[in-house]
Amino acid sequence: MTSPRALDAAAAVDAVVESAARSDRVVIGLTGPPAAGKSTAAELVAAGCRARGLRTVVVPMDGFHLAQAVLDARGWAPVKGAPHTFDGAGYVALLDRIRRERDDTVWAPAFDRAREEPVAGSIAVSPGTRVVLTEGNYLLLDRPPWSAVPGLLDAVWYVDVPDPLRRDRLIQRHRRFGRSPAEAAERALGSDERNAELVRATKARADGILLLP
Repeated sequence: MTSPRALDAAAAVDAVVESAARSDRVVIGLTGPPAAGKSTAAELVAAGCRARGLRTVVVPMDGFHLAQAVLDARGWAPVKGAPHTFDGAGYVALLDRIRRERDDTVWAPAFDRAREEPVAGSIAVSPGTRVVLTEGNYLLLDRPPWSAVPGLLDAVWYVDVPDPLRRDRLIQRHRRFGRSPAEAAERALGSDERNAELVRATKARADGILLLP
């Protein structure tokens, strides 16, 4: 198996521009473990694409989190972020629509981190959108429904960052949203780390490794 090639943000933008010259819409996935910097990477690449004249939209997988009330009712709240706490089939269906539909706007959900809730119908993928960047943990997970995701994307890039830095970011994120230092560390090194292990195991399936500055 060929090793994924390394990309910086500028090379990633160049790759998208080259793909856009051959297609009316390019859909690229950015994956990586929690707090790897996927959202930051997506916005960097999106800004570069827009600067090159391409209408670009970022669609996060996190918009398919199940509602907190559902997680509470099923006892899944302590492992929020695990694969089964998302509507994976809904995410696959959205990507399929983004790939096929050009006549109408496709509306995608966002995720409100302040409330820890998905928000339906928040992101417009209009008919003129040339580039869609979608980012999330499980784009390369080899189990249904996630295993259908790569076939709907032109490429999937893995956002890589040293684990100590990533864990520290994750703890600080949990602190910002109201968890105590002990709660933040327990979450980051517990269920979040188990999810990170799942995602790390998918790295070799990526088309490229995206390295942030």
